[in-house]
Amino acid sequence: MGKHKVTFHPSDRHIFVDEGENLLQAAMEAGIHINASCGGNATCGKCKVKIVGGAVASPMHAELSEAEYADGYRLACLSTVTGDVDVDIPLESQVDKSVLALKGDRRAAPYLLSPKDIFQLVQGWDVDPTVFKRYVELDPPTLNDNVSDLTRLTHAIHRQHGINGISSDFRVIKKLSRLLREADWKVTVTLVQTRKGYKLINAEAGDNRQQNYSIVLDIGTTTIFGQILNLNECKVAACPNGACDGATVFALAEASDYNPQISYGEDVITRIVYSQKPGGLKKMQETVISSINGVIDELLKMSRVDRSLISHLVVAGNTTMTQLLLGIDPKYIREAPYVPTANLIPPVRAVHLGIDVGDHVHVYLFPLVASYVGGDIVAGILGSGIFQREALTLYMDIGTNGEIVIGNKDWLASVSCSAGPAFEGAGIKFGMRATRGAIEEVSINPRTCEPMILTIGRVKPIGICGSGLIDAVAELLEAGIIDQKGKFHQNLPTKRVRKGEDGYEYVLAYKNETRYGDTLRQDVPNDIVLTEIDIENLIRTKGSIYAGCKVLLKSVGLGFKDLDQIIIAGGFGRHLDLEKAIFIGLLPEIDARKFIFVGNGSLLGARLLSFSRELLKETERIAMMMTNLELSNHAGFMDEFMAAMFLPHTDASAFPRVNERLRARREAA
Repeated sequence: MGKHKVTFHPSDRHIFVDEGENLLQAAMEAGIHINASCGGNATCGKCKVKIVGGAVASPMHAELSEAEYADGYRLACLSTVTGDVDVDIPLESQVDKSVLALKGDRRAAPYLLSPKDIFQLVQGWDVDPTVFKRYVELDPPTLNDNVSDLTRLTHAIHRQHGINGISSDFRVIKKLSRLLREADWKVTVTLVQTRKGYKLINAEAGDNRQQNYSIVLDIGTTTIFGQILNLNECKVAACPNGACDGATVFALAEASDYNPQISYGEDVITRIVYSQKPGGLKKMQETVISSINGVIDELLKMSRVDRSLISHLVVAGNTTMTQLLLGIDPKYIREAPYVPTANLIPPVRAVHLGIDVGDHVHVYLFPLVASYVGGDIVAGILGSGIFQREALTLYMDIGTNGEIVIGNKDWLASVSCSAGPAFEGAGIKFGMRATRGAIEEVSINPRTCEPMILTIGRVKPIGICGSGLIDAVAELLEAGIIDQKGKFHQNLPTKRVRKGEDGYEYVLAYKNETRYGDTLRQDVPNDIVLTEIDIENLIRTKGSIYAGCKVLLKSVGLGFKDLDQIIIAGGFGRHLDLEKAIFIGLLPEIDARKFIFVGNGSLLGARLLSFSRELLKETERIAMMMTNLELSNHAGFMDEFMAAMFLPHTDASAFPRVNERLRARREAA
């Protein structure tokens, strides 16, 4: 069986694969991301590609029209390679990672904290990295002093730096004799503090103390973010009283990519199901490791740091992502009683996972709380400083999943609820991730019903992302185009509300206003619309998040008015309009000054952890003190969920200002 060349356009990237290889799989192996919300199960229809040369074996499917099929369109997940083939990835199927570097400029900006402000959330902490370097000068051995080289080294470390109880990695022992003599008995050692004491993990010739770097990674369901840090950059001398508020801690470089596991499933449940297929777990691990290595390569290139100078990695991820990264079977995460394999995972040697760094480098993973509350939330609680403060705080990380924590320095409680499908584009006819060309901001004239839209990157639109969806629904509601159940009024003086193939819909952009209109092809979508089904899916998603918050608060005898602050983390909050999120009932109607947006809280916590052994101990305390509530078994969740299936909510008293605006609009109509 021969190899066939598969070329993907517009990137012109190619790969050689065996005959019969799945086209979606080939794209993955070539590093080409194609939207595949259903994990390749041929149910979402979003992995649509066009065969422009050569041939593949692919059946007709309900997600393809006869005209599309005749014009060469196929679903990548159903297509197998039968020869050399050229594949065009349409705009609607592409994933553009360049947007990950874009910063949001939404009206939520007044509530966004600067890096200095963010670090001030954490009270002063001692700069004392878990992995650190020390310079040592040894006396050469003599006939009268002929102890072993390792004993000589550990004794010198004790005398010069006061460090006792040192064990040694075998790799250090193996190279030690030659290294000491070639270095004229002057070396720099790398030590790590473990639960059992200090461990010697590396030795270098000469004084190399200033070359000590860490890489921190946030392994999200959708994205992977990484930063490289100089562990000597934040010095105690630069901080008042030998403590640091974090303001001087910064990354040398930052890089990101989409998590390639998205081609096997948009959410963690789909990925767990895929991992149970033959070879599925191994494939899931390999794909995320490959992306991690790509992010590391980019970090090293941008920072001009040699790979050998990386001392350790700190990783934060949800429970499923953590187990998939480690190659641990996640099967029982999704089966009652929903138990992860382990909460505290010891450091793992990076090379054993396939991560391309020095063989002395270990991966430190944030502890896990429960099946659906993982290390990323522990990192967020650490980074936001909730664990140190009296202030009663609600912490919300709205991503593909929604994790919610309530508490302060004395206690913490958490829940997890489904959040991502609508916000990430799944279940929305023209839904897409927050990439270039996604509609992120919408304003509608209530008199004419005409929209004004803004896209990420300020280019012609190709779809709508989560923040744009919230904007659109809020504007449709306030303009009187939809009712509080999310249904369109049908007697409006506008052609934008019409009956489409999926029921009534609103036209956000006509074809000639979109990037689709730049082509003469007749088989691309005509207009970008928002349907009643789309709105229903958003209401369901926002209802789940709000209900999760209500149930969590009720479980501890509190309400929204008892909160001192609400911290919103995650990339989603970067583009979120706070006022409109409240208007649809996604967030509670409380004093806007109580909302704080911290961006990537997980990465923030990982960055702080790199610099402090003290904070390393705190992560375990945070995980241990956090009580998790399983919503699937909670009797009151469904009642709260049904009550939230309304815009903004069936309880008008919970949103008095919103309902007053709606009442004023109705009176003016």
